[in-house]
Amino acid sequence: MAEQPQVLIGGQWRAADAPTGSFHAEDPTRGEAIGPSFPVSGADDVEAALAAATAVAGELAAVPPERIADFLERYAAAIDADAETLVSLAAAETALPAEPRLRSVELPRASGQLRQAARAVRENSWSDPVIDTASGLRAHRAPLGKPVLVFGPNNFPFAFNAIAGSDFASAIAARNPVIAKAHPSHPATSRRLAELAHEAVLASGLPAASVQMLYHFDNAIGAALASDARLGAIGFTGSRAGGLALKSAADGAGVPIYAEMSSVNPVFLLPGALAEDAEALATAFFTSCTMGSGQFCTNPGIVIVPTGEDGDAFVASATAQFAAAMPRVLFSRGVQEGLMRAVGALRKAGATVLAGGATGDDAGYHFQPTLLSVDAAAFVADKGALQTEAFGPVSLLVRADGDDDFAAIARAFEGNLTGTMYRATDGSDDASWQSIARHLRERVGRLIANRMPTGVAVSPAMNHGGPFPSTSHAGFTAVGMPSAIHRFTALHSYDNVPDALLPPELRDRNPGGVQRRINGRWTDADVGNAA
Repeated sequence: MAEQPQVLIGGQWRAADAPTGSFHAEDPTRGEAIGPSFPVSGADDVEAALAAATAVAGELAAVPPERIADFLERYAAAIDADAETLVSLAAAETALPAEPRLRSVELPRASGQLRQAARAVRENSWSDPVIDTASGLRAHRAPLGKPVLVFGPNNFPFAFNAIAGSDFASAIAARNPVIAKAHPSHPATSRRLAELAHEAVLASGLPAASVQMLYHFDNAIGAALASDARLGAIGFTGSRAGGLALKSAADGAGVPIYAEMSSVNPVFLLPGALAEDAEALATAFFTSCTMGSGQFCTNPGIVIVPTGEDGDAFVASATAQFAAAMPRVLFSRGVQEGLMRAVGALRKAGATVLAGGATGDDAGYHFQPTLLSVDAAAFVADKGALQTEAFGPVSLLVRADGDDDFAAIARAFEGNLTGTMYRATDGSDDASWQSIARHLRERVGRLIANRMPTGVAVSPAMNHGGPFPSTSHAGFTAVGMPSAIHRFTALHSYDNVPDALLPPELRDRNPGGVQRRINGRWTDADVGNAA
């Protein structure tokens, strides 16, 4: 029997201790196991990782920022240098195209996020130092002093990987140890990333246990870990059911969890925009819905289409494109089964299938691009069931008759990551925009004009978050430095503490030129010289 890949615990690669099982990656196009058998870690591995991370948390919190930035930059460079191996592994495990998706888009995004985090560390832009000389108070954001547990998703083997993605970069930038729980859809990719991360940790002189990785563990062990008060925070990207189960466990121990869970990303097509070019909008919608086999958290899951001639033209064009499309490859059997359940739930709630609706005939995990439809009254009447997220190339059209329907539909939505409105270029839709936006704005993290929601720019101005249940906390973003780092920090306030005993960024002198808010004004000056 071939030896299983080792887990990364306590700064060493070693065999899993008393694993509870094993699993293989799969080739989604054929539905067949590939690569070695990976261990499912048991309670002993989890306890060892948590104990090791806890032991070095204080040491890592005291590491000079330059060494953290050095690690992030070394790791980013190593990912870029190893691109061909990483892309080959990820393409085999996920069936995502090597070009352009993995090699030219997602891998550069992952290394770019690490470099952005390094820049935020060097600039200290994440710590938000505040000084109030009149009251003798000073405050900043600081490390948690505890480990961060990161759960990676299936749909981004690089950019959201538990050992390389935004949650990972954010937690490390704030000087917290990370325990990464890889996703079983791409274990070999995660192993290679962990090898590169471990090498960068050692080269940068960080505590060896700053970065650890387990391939998988069962739900009960995950819940027990989430409820352990030794954790400082949890980052999670995945299903609503999984996120809520972890949240329930974490809440009992007071462990903050930042979970991205579920979003249908409504798209409103206003009458003037449809009149300008219904055909182009239908093509943009089809492309967005089927990109990456629809396995995006920002997939346009519900599109609101006006009744009338232009709306009918849009529906006819979109239906034809969906009907003519080949079945798309999904990540796994679980994704396929979940998609079948979601489409079944939408149909049970009254939606009519216009195109697709079934798995493909080929081996592997495939699903037909699927379009369903329902009218506005039915949607509002059963808004819960008709907002079932279908994770794949599936979308629901809601036919609306005028602004009253649009507003009622907008009010019916749960929290979402995004909300989109297409408006006419001549301004004829602007009154409708304002009417809908009053209701939609409070229900989405990012409001988009004239652009499909698929894709998330890595920008300091990005909000990749939103009201529940799209995330567990509407006040934070999972993408964009330095804001994403704030999730994994503690707010430390100092009252009447002598200057020499304060953290460097809160002292009177500011030799590093850090931007600080002194007496209500941002400045890089020393306290005595601040205007």
